Amino acid sequence: MYNFDQVINRKNTNSVKYDGDKMQDPQMIPMWVADMDFETLPEVKEALVKRAEHGIFGYANPTDSYLESVVQWMHTRHDFDIEKEWIVPTPGIVTALKLAVRALTKENDHIMIMKPVYYPFDASINTNKRQIVECPLILEDGEYHCDFELFEKTIVENDVKMFILCNPHNPIGKVWSKDDLKQIGNICKKHHVYVVSDEIHMDFVYQGHTHTPFYNVDESFKEFTLICTAPSKTFNLAALQTSNIIIADEKMREAFIKEKDASGVNNPNIFGLDACEAAYTFGAKWVDELIEYLSGNIDYMIQFFEERLPEIKVIKPEGLYLVWVDMRALNMNHEELEDFMLNQAHLWLDEGYIFGTGGAGFERFNVACPRSILKQALVQLEKAIKER
Repeated sequence: MYNFDQVINRKNTNSVKYDGDKMQDPQMIPMWVADMDFETLPEVKEALVKRAEHGIFGYANPTDSYLESVVQWMHTRHDFDIEKEWIVPTPGIVTALKLAVRALTKENDHIMIMKPVYYPFDASINTNKRQIVECPLILEDGEYHCDFELFEKTIVENDVKMFILCNPHNPIGKVWSKDDLKQIGNICKKHHVYVVSDEIHMDFVYQGHTHTPFYNVDESFKEFTLICTAPSKTFNLAALQTSNIIIADEKMREAFIKEKDASGVNNPNIFGLDACEAAYTFGAKWVDELIEYLSGNIDYMIQFFEERLPEIKVIKPEGLYLVWVDMRALNMNHEELEDFMLNQAHLWLDEGYIFGTGGAGFERFNVACPRSILKQALVQLEKAIKER
């Protein structure tokens, strides 16, 4: 059994999450950025120590055993069969998104996203002088869905060249069904639209739901899709900046690698490579126990709001360790809500408005923390709401 209840002091460790300016407030609890407050598994730590003790940190490339560990993880965890040759390691998925945009589209091309969605999608498009096209998701009865007629209409009317999919969908926690993915893929195939499928949260899926890699929906989807994967969220390795981009189509892969080389983007560093291989080789049981613990945190949070703050509605996540919470009943605009969370509840959250259309009035909570921290955060929020 792994101990996810252990509270580890992360202050003064050069942590973006714990050492930012907002943490000067001694009551502040950070639940914003998507890294976890859990130690990674022992085998990853051992691999990093072994590498550090060697003392020579020269240039490194992914080894055959590294690539095999990725292949085996995808097969055993997701019934996703890939070839080693399809794997292109990069130092992070956001980097890969920007590379894909530059490799497969031209300046002023239109790229579609479904908001609310992970906000670096916007920057990956805008900073590369492409145009954002939105197909907003629809929230009905506590669940989000896509209007596929609007999806196709938006593609046609804007001559969309690329669609960036988020699955599981950050921040709303939706795990797209195989039927939904088939509709998305068929529309994109019909209109010759590239798909970039960000599946970084693929390992965080809860009971009753299954993650379906985009290639597994239809064999033909390999012809126009690249899939972004990484061990960083699953094993809490974000600072090691290691991702694996899966590109089955040879021409797309060559274009991506060409852009990677032209942009001066290197392979992940030697520590990241060692950590990824160890995680995928030894981490299955650790992840199983982590998912069970996170599911308990989510259940606790939902019950807390239902019993003590029923006006606040939780969008129950199907995946992610990020929980999307509807705060609109507080009747605050987004500036007031952000100020309230920081200065009254003493919670540092990701504000809903940063995720774009449909996000204002929501908050994203990172619940990948010991339950004692989650409990304290919810008590602080309850106190602030009762006293306002």
